[in-house]
Amino acid sequence: MIFPQVGSWYRRSDRRLFEVVATDADEATVDIQFFDATIGELDLEAWHQLVLEAVPAPEDWSGPLDVDEPELRERW
Repeated sequence: MIFPQVGSWYRRSDRRLFEVVATDADEATVDIQFFDATIGELDLEAWHQLVLEAVPAPEDWSGPLDVDEPELRERW
């Protein structure tokens, strides 16, 4: 069983990549953001029903962001 970790990336069985951006223990929810910037929320029951693989962050994880690479270096 894979538990959601904020900042970690996962791949679903349909090959879509997403990052866990927040969890809420009180509400038992997991907020996710797909590589294409789509945001979603799952309850923990739905999370545990997914077929997931923990994966490293994509090389170009800034793909959905509208910033230039020099800007990223300045920010981070």
